This record gives sequence, structure tokens and C-alpha cells, in this order.
Amino acid sequence: MSDRPGRIMSGEMAEQPRVLRRVLEQGAPAIGAVARAVAARRPRFVLLTARGTSDNAALYAKYLLEIRLGLPCGLTSMSTTTAYGAKPDLTDVLVVTVSQSGGSPDLVASTEAAREAGAVTLAVTNNADSPLAAVSEHHIDILAGPEKALPATKTYTASLLALYLFVEGLRGDGGGTAARAVPDLAAEVLDRRPEVRALAGRYRFAERMVITSRGYGYPTAKEAALKMMETSYIPALAYSGADLLHGPLAMVDNISPVIAVVPDGRGGTALQPVLDRLRGRGADLVVIGPRPQVEAASAGFVLPTEGLPEELQPILEILPLQLLAHEVTIARGQDPDAPRALAKVTETR
Repeated sequence: MSDRPGRIMSGEMAEQPRVLRRVLEQGAPAIGAVARAVAARRPRFVLLTARGTSDNAALYAKYLLEIRLGLPCGLTSMSTTTAYGAKPDLTDVLVVTVSQSGGSPDLVASTEAAREAGAVTLAVTNNADSPLAAVSEHHIDILAGPEKALPATKTYTASLLALYLFVEGLRGDGGGTAARAVPDLAAEVLDRRPEVRALAGRYRFAERMVITSRGYGYPTAKEAALKMMETSYIPALAYSGADLLHGPLAMVDNISPVIAVVPDGRGGTALQPVLDRLRGRGADLVVIGPRPQVEAASAGFVLPTEGLPEELQPILEILPLQLLAHEVTIARGQDPDAPRALAKVTETR
């Protein structure tokens, strides 16, 4: 059984409740210290830098920082520095670089350039000894442990929780109280794998897929699409619900699979008109979210989000979608542990 396709990814997904507990119990004090040091610098703006899965974690941080702190944020284009040699004035700007490995040359170079330009630099990685951690003024270790499967799973959810604790620390709140329930809820979701396996049959022969959400759920939609594409090779397009209505809705018909990530909160309320339009077009709609929304769809997965703040729900939202990517890939006769043409550390410049 040691060479069973997908066993490494499966094992690492199963580790996530334990990793999340480790972040809360071992990582939170250090994260709080970094947050206090950064808060003392009173940044006026935040720039977030990342690639791939880490870029989706950075987008989650953008929502947190803008909603919870009112700090304007932007996602950087590294080529402006690494390819074009731009030298913006980053005095009093916080630059947060998120990277699983901390080894990509463009991330290191852009962080070095940001620090030279006056920025407060913070690296969020799974490797405290990485080049990125070395060139950054501050570092947060997400404590996920070695991740061997090419599709990132536990490093993504660990990054989300670490970023949440950091932002709560900037607010002067450790954030641990609200987050304390997350590891047990994550275990509950992962234990329902048979439900996801049943859903996977809908997508075995899919030629394309649309994944949509709004608010805090939008990074989840983007990460789910990435997981689906890199494991099963199904072209999966992620859209904000608002953007979906501005044109791409035209490609949705009664044979087009659509997955909607519906937050239990304001993001879900904002997504409601989109769900109504999708139903009106006869889309094969699967909902990941609260029970009423799931029951109104073709199928879905009910998340245990009652009482959990909306800003923490993305940690749970992605779990059934990780499982779905794994199960669909297995059903299509492929190995999610070893997607073609991918490397664990992607070096871009």
C-alpha cells in the first residue's frame, strides 16, 4: 500500500488539525511578539507578495487587514522590481511576503529591495532557515512540518491561521479565543471524507469547472481552483461572484459544474444574487457552506460554521475542496502526489 496514488497528499491533509493546534499552542506567542513589533512602527499601507498557493493566503490576509484594521493593502507585481528595476518609496509600508519554502529568488530579491526602500519586511514561511527569512526584518514560522506532496495543503491552512493571529495581534488581540475551536472543527470536516468521495463522481469527466465566492471566501475559491487544476488537470476558473456577473456567467449552462463557496456571514449574503442567477441558468451547482444554502443547491457539503467568525471560516472551507481535488484526481486515474511538470520549490525570477 506504500505506493498507493495520493497517499502522501492524503496523509498531509489528515495532519491539518494537529498542525493548526501547533500554530495556536506553540506559534501564537512568537506571532504576537512580531505583531507588537510591527504595530509599533505604525505602517500606513501594506503590500503582500507571494506566488501560487501562498498568493491565495496573501489575498486572505488582504481581506483581514482591510476589514479588521482598515489598512489599505495591495498585492505586489514582483517584476516591477526584479525585471524593471523600479525603486518605489516604501517608507512606513509593511511588506509581507508569504512563501512555503522561502526559496524563490524573485521573492527574496523583491523583499531585499523593499527593505532597502524603507519598508518594514515580514516573511511568513514554513522554513525558518530559508533565504527569505534571512533577508526579512521579521519572520513568522507557520510550523507545518515537512510537506512532501507537491500540492500544498497543510501549509496553506497553517498560513491562514498564522496570518489571522498576526492581524489580531496588530489589533491588540491575541485572537486565540475565537480560533481555539478551529482544530477540532477541521478534524470534524476531514472525518467526512466519504461525503466528498460521493461528490467527486460529478466531476470525473468534467471538461471545465467554475468556482465562485465573495469576501473571505474568494481566496478559498482561488485556492480550490488551483488545487483542482494542478492535481486533476481540469481547467478550473475562479471568479469573485461580482466578477462572474460581469460577463463570465455567459459560459455557464445546465451542464457546467459550478462550485460556490458560501461564507456564513456578509460574504454569503453578498453572493446570494449570484446563486439565484446560477440556479436560473440551470447550472449544476454544488455549495460548500451553511446547511440552508446547501439544501437549496444540486448538492453540497455543510460546513460546521455556526458561531465561528466569518474571518476564520476559510480554514474550514478549503478542507472539503482539498479532499475533492484528491478524490477527483484518483477517480480520473492520476496521482495527486506527483502532478506532471510541477516541482515542490518553484524558482522564478
